[in-house]
Amino acid sequence: MRLEYIKNKIRTIDDFPKKGIQFKDITTLLADANGLRYTTDLFAERYQNSGLTKIVALEARGFIFGSSLADRLQVGFVPIRKKGKLPYKTVSISYALEYGTDTMEMHEDALNKNDKVIIIDDLLATGGTALAATELVEKFQCHIHEIAFVINLSDLPGQKRLSEAKKQIYSLLTY
Repeated sequence: MRLEYIKNKIRTIDDFPKKGIQFKDITTLLADANGLRYTTDLFAERYQNSGLTKIVALEARGFIFGSSLADRLQVGFVPIRKKGKLPYKTVSISYALEYGTDTMEMHEDALNKNDKVIIIDDLLATGGTALAATELVEKFQCHIHEIAFVINLSDLPGQKRLSEAKKQIYSLLTY
């Protein structure tokens, strides 16, 4: 019932940002109090007995789900941000985009080898950002329990790329 409710709150916008793309818009899910709560509930139920110490989330939409989940599980929250957005010393990783590269960063003291984490974001598409985030977190030598998404776009290569890299993923919804 809750998954169907969540799915019904995600709007599909045809031909955005370009022709042929069916964009999954989560703003309608976020605007719905029950939808947002159900999303957090389902993640919390999955991870409540996992021994997690931190939730690592990707800028920007991952922050929404990650901070809510961290609060619910009573664990720390660690943001991964774009280059130049964090005020303290950082650890960074650069990764390839379709046209160019990008860099993401975390504070150098955000994690340690004793941490057990999940990495969370709203959507898995090509997997490039998720793989880069995983490599960044692995620099801290902590245990990555899983990489979690609200949505997995199964017709794109993200799930395959993460599986080939031997990364455990979980998503609430698959399209």
